[in-house]
Amino acid sequence: MRLASTAHTSRPWRIHEIAGDFRLEDVWALPTPGGPDDLPYLVEQIAGGDEKAPSPVYRALFALRWRLGRLFGWDKDGGGRGPSLRDRLPADLRDAPRGPDVRSAPFTSVYQLHDEWAAEIANRTVHAVMHIGWVQDGTTGAYRGQMAVLVKPNGLFGSVYMLGIKPFRYVGVYPALLRAMGRKWQATAGRRGSAA
Repeated sequence: MRLASTAHTSRPWRIHEIAGDFRLEDVWALPTPGGPDDLPYLVEQIAGGDEKAPSPVYRALFALRWRLGRLFGWDKDGGGRGPSLRDRLPADLRDAPRGPDVRSAPFTSVYQLHDEWAAEIANRTVHAVMHIGWVQDGTTGAYRGQMAVLVKPNGLFGSVYMLGIKPFRYVGVYPALLRAMGRKWQATAGRRGSAA
């Protein structure tokens, strides 16, 4: 379920200190009910990747995107985005666990704490952050994941690109991704001590 921006901006996430010049693009409630200490399981699930993408539409969209990226050179050398967000980390976060990189996509972990994880991707279109927070669900009392996507488009082309892919994200990417994430989360509930 898509959430209001305040679901992310009102929380004291550490990402606010680091990515203040990024625009908040989306905030989503993740179908991952659990206990207060279950964020590492969610991070492991996301970073581990799936052997099969969530849906044919999702697979087709990403195959097209990576093919266009190769053709036009969008994904070369980080796209000149400048330094990684890791270069901005305060000392306590630099010394904290970094967290895993995502195997199925070119996301590099920035940091991981007990209630949040951030990973970045950079190319010639955008420098983006996937921020996963672990929050208490006000309706059930359980905890769940919350995903925020923060972006810094690379110039006019990056802004046009983000605008152009918006309908595809809402129709073909996020719904399939969230359904698959929920199914996998439920299928692995026995591994978590606080399975909800």
